[in-house]
Amino acid sequence: MKKILSHTDINGKANMVDVSAKQNQLRIAKAKGTILLNAETVNLIKDNLIKKGDVLVIAEIAGIQAAKRTSELIPLCHPLLITKIDVKAQLIDIGVEIISEVRCIGQTGIEMEALTAVNIALLTVYDMCKAVDKNMRIESVYLVEKTKQNI
Repeated sequence: MKKILSHTDINGKANMVDVSAKQNQLRIAKAKGTILLNAETVNLIKDNLIKKGDVLVIAEIAGIQAAKRTSELIPLCHPLLITKIDVKAQLIDIGVEIISEVRCIGQTGIEMEALTAVNIALLTVYDMCKAVDKNMRIESVYLVEKTKQNI
């Protein structure tokens, strides 16, 4: 028997999963990613000398906005009632690390929102630094953990 993936119907066509029979649960997802930067770029960010503004603060805000818009960006992703979004951008020796935590009360997971927050925050760093660093590299974007618990 042919295995059917949850996001396809019996004919292999795109299908949004029906979660209406699932219980609401507290769902939490954490994601992380890094953008590698030249040492000079790290110093410019540290001294707040990037012409477009405060890179870390703007990246955090972009990540929050992105998490809220995930279902508009990913076609089969459910819109969720997000209860908390936390995006932290921190300067590290080799670049910027982004960590997100997103929470909701719902019938399906919130990992896509956490991953979207990290990716867009990293892209924001890239956009803000592209004039001074031609060797930036986004890497190691991954889901750290996801949990759910009955409420």
